[in-house]
Amino acid sequence: MIARTLSWYFFKRYIITAVWFVLGVCGIIFLADFSETSRRMSGFVGYTVPGGLLMSAMRLPLIFQQTIPTLTLFIGMTTLITLNRRSELVVTRAAGLSVWQFILPFVAGAFLIGVATVTVVNPLAAWGQNLSSTMESEWRKASNASRPSNFLPWIRQISKTDDTIIGAKGFENGGTQLIDVVLFHFDAKGRITLRQDARTATLEDGYWQLNNVLETRTDAPPVRLPEVKVATNLRKAYLQESLSKPEDVAFFDILRKIEIVRSFGISTKPFETQFHSLLSLPLLLVAMTLIAATVSLRFSRMAQSRSVILGGIVCGFVLYVVTVLVKAFGSSGVVPPFVAVWIPVVVAMAIGATILLHQEDG
Repeated sequence: MIARTLSWYFFKRYIITAVWFVLGVCGIIFLADFSETSRRMSGFVGYTVPGGLLMSAMRLPLIFQQTIPTLTLFIGMTTLITLNRRSELVVTRAAGLSVWQFILPFVAGAFLIGVATVTVVNPLAAWGQNLSSTMESEWRKASNASRPSNFLPWIRQISKTDDTIIGAKGFENGGTQLIDVVLFHFDAKGRITLRQDARTATLEDGYWQLNNVLETRTDAPPVRLPEVKVATNLRKAYLQESLSKPEDVAFFDILRKIEIVRSFGISTKPFETQFHSLLSLPLLLVAMTLIAATVSLRFSRMAQSRSVILGGIVCGFVLYVVTVLVKAFGSSGVVPPFVAVWIPVVVAMAIGATILLHQEDG
């Protein structure tokens, strides 16, 4: 009975601390993003302060999602340090509860935060990111902005005897409309025969519609043309799938997205990495809570505050670096996505449990 009462009390303390942390971090993210949005887009036609606030609100879940692991680490540290300062953990130990018993509510709270992030925050992040990108594109289009928000990787198309490489400063509508486009045409020997610079290029059925085109050939002076059609065998669906980002896809839609992308012959590694990253998130937060316990349980009332804070900062930094490296390796195919994502989680949990065993059980 005592163990159940204490567990429920610790769980409520953990959730209350988590709520305050979430509110504080969300407020900081919202203000910082709104300031940056206003700085970049205040000169666009159609931009208003309510519109900027709405865009920042829609981008908030995506940015907040990236802070969840580090945030969970500090939530666990703060809760345990507070309980230690008030000697509540000392009383708990005196009541005969081991560290594994009173740490269980914090582990359960971290796991629930992970589940909520995957099932609620991530779908909201994908939805909000798509809407905010649409709003930004509309403002840029209305203002004839010369710097689009999306960068297009080089695309190669081979249509009949024409070998063409296409690049652009940006794209809209899933890649079917390119902005500030350049096309290089090659002959059978790999030599450039024609360069076309266009203001925009729209993908139609079987051809690219180029507007405001400057054609440059090796044996003739440049020519300015209002419109030019360039044959292509690229399909709109192929471009939309190849240019889509894993972060813009909700967790519940990733598996379906992987099947669609695979049907076009496009690498699915980035989407597989994102799927396993989200799937492993609850256990990663559990690992962060165990690590938080290792640097907080021996916290005294009068000392060690600097070392605890420094330990938390170092753990957060290492977590960020490992997360970035894992996603890069998994997305590029250097390491299988499953291995790249799950091994750090298992290692982090093992390290946290091992240190706690050493500290508490010798």
